[in-house]
Amino acid sequence: MDLDGTVLDSRGAYLEAAKEAFKAAGAETFDVTLVTEIPKRLEQNLPIDDLIHGIDAKKFLHVYLETYYHATAHAAKPVENVEETLSKLRRKAKLALITRRHVPCKQLIKELEKFRLAQHFQLVITALDTKTPKPSPEALMECLQKMNCKAGSCLVVGDSVVDVKAGKNAGIRTVAVLSGIYSREELEKENPDLILGSINELPDFIK
Repeated sequence: MDLDGTVLDSRGAYLEAAKEAFKAAGAETFDVTLVTEIPKRLEQNLPIDDLIHGIDAKKFLHVYLETYYHATAHAAKPVENVEETLSKLRRKAKLALITRRHVPCKQLIKELEKFRLAQHFQLVITALDTKTPKPSPEALMECLQKMNCKAGSCLVVGDSVVDVKAGKNAGIRTVAVLSGIYSREELEKENPDLILGSINELPDFIK
């Protein structure tokens, strides 16, 4: 499953990153919709030039990403009731966490331990562990191999269009959740097998 928007609510970190990046560029105010639009563009490898209106994108992203990764340590928080949900899911299935965050696995595990969530995952894979992060199926295929699972018996759960694309690219059924920064309409365009309000609804669909 995915991390940000699925297990953790990272919108506070997105806000902090946007504020600092625009401030560093000399912009005192910015459109609040960019708080979620910028990370959407970044994870889909789309340009943001039209969003930041003449600001040097390279310099902007340097401040943005540096701030974001620092902010996740204090601004990200668990999705409501997620610890109980992960406990239920762990009794029914093997759980792995795959994220596009460019951070060392050990650092991410420490963050999860702070919220008492790390023990629920048998495997954690970050963008630093793969040559091509999601929507490439590389991380998912590595996960299947390490956990000795077949694609047909697994689910990919995430809040992003990138998660759905990665799952489909790996031949795995996909569950999109609405607890992140994407709308139902945006997720429906990728045709996930199931759309849920949040991961907390998932145990009812796992036998």
